[in-house]
Amino acid sequence: MSSANPKHALFIQFAAVAKALAHEHRLELIEHVGQGERSVERLAELSGLSIANASQHLQQLRRTGLVAARRDGKHVLYRLADDAVVTMLATLRGIAERTAGEVEKVVAGYFRKRDGMEAVSRKDLIRRLKDGTVTLLDVRPEDEFALGHLPGAVNIPLKELEKRLAELPKRREVVAYCRGPYCVLAFEAVAALRQRGFKVRRLEDGLPEWRAAGLPVVGPSQAG
Repeated sequence: MSSANPKHALFIQFAAVAKALAHEHRLELIEHVGQGERSVERLAELSGLSIANASQHLQQLRRTGLVAARRDGKHVLYRLADDAVVTMLATLRGIAERTAGEVEKVVAGYFRKRDGMEAVSRKDLIRRLKDGTVTLLDVRPEDEFALGHLPGAVNIPLKELEKRLAELPKRREVVAYCRGPYCVLAFEAVAALRQRGFKVRRLEDGLPEWRAAGLPVVGPSQAG
């Protein structure tokens, strides 16, 4: 097939996007960028990478249009270029869950051990928040909460949860959320709270998915 074929030219570009996603560090960086606009330095810290390594991965994501960037003084700040990136990753995750045996092994061996209960859907959470029958708990770090959070959420970072239990009512169910559907923070929070007698479940996903669904978010916009 000739390289002049327009369909072939499109497939080349589609493959470039797929190639940009084909690294675990870049997928993790997208998850962190999805919480809100962040500096390269902070993204490197969160992902456990050197600044130079994080910068290289972010630049590759930027070249394919998955993230956008702007300069603020000496710092370069990154954000998702489009909420559709979240939807794309949700599709990728769903396919992997259905077809990759190793994914099922990790899910069963780690996540289901900590929380085998069905997660709360966005629709159900919205209804229950309106009725005032649930406490919404955001267990991400304070800086992520400040970048954007679900309306009505209480922020108690996981590392502070044990010493701040008195802030959570035991007679009302708690719904915990964090960065996404497989964010370790929410699973650990649910396990810890259940051990202490709380009625608690997870939200089915996290802030990026909530935002991508067009639901309201409190805090700075992702728009550039």
